Amino acid sequence: MPTPASLRAFLEFAVETAYEAGRLTLGHFRTGVEADFKADDSPVTRADREAEQHIRRRIEARYPGHAIIGEEFGVTNEEASHRWLIDPIDGTKSFMRGVPLYGVLIGLEIEGRVEVGAAYFPALDEMVAAATGHGCTLNGRRVQVAATADLGRSFVSFTGAERFARHGRAAEWERVQRAAYYCVGWPDAYGHALVATGRVELMLDVQMNPWDGGPFPVILREAGGYFGDWSGRETIYAGDALSTTRTLLPAVLDLLNP
Repeated sequence: MPTPASLRAFLEFAVETAYEAGRLTLGHFRTGVEADFKADDSPVTRADREAEQHIRRRIEARYPGHAIIGEEFGVTNEEASHRWLIDPIDGTKSFMRGVPLYGVLIGLEIEGRVEVGAAYFPALDEMVAAATGHGCTLNGRRVQVAATADLGRSFVSFTGAERFARHGRAAEWERVQRAAYYCVGWPDAYGHALVATGRVELMLDVQMNPWDGGPFPVILREAGGYFGDWSGRETIYAGDALSTTRTLLPAVLDLLNP
């Protein structure tokens, strides 16, 4: 089991690494950087690759026996007990269009549970970070999920309205829209960070890779909320994800699984 001191050290390393990679991406932001398109039609830029390479170099130098799972360069040391999940730019579509809502994501999974997470949004200079037992912070200040008790007064964020129908979730999305106060597309990782920091009550993603959600189980857990799949399991491996408060979770799951 990790000790509080070891988790603190991992957290400081994750925050420093996410910050450095994020500052690197800013060197390309709003410069007209060109995107290539991968087999799944998702974009990737020079900034994505350079940031992931920087993160990998730091992990390999400090923790050579740990696994690394990254969006752009795959998996190393897959069977290790400590697994770093990295997304160098979550929200490349935002990044390539000069929209400041993209993030650098780093999570550390230990023996199958995410224990450390850092999500840095370079263009906003916002760092949301957490480690088990150490709380969740926004730029060093403790934060919590919203205290809203009524879904009818809740703000809901999402990534791409067309995705719900594409993934067979149109009916669920329609029920959420009817139940919520306001639905707005603050997308990708930033939506989950908004839940953790109490600025919205629910973020829905119908399509999620492990690196997309890497830091968020512990970030939401330490902020008093929930990150996991649409069935109520804390996981980054289900293919879908949501963030919300513990108070609203039962109502949200009822809408998604009537």
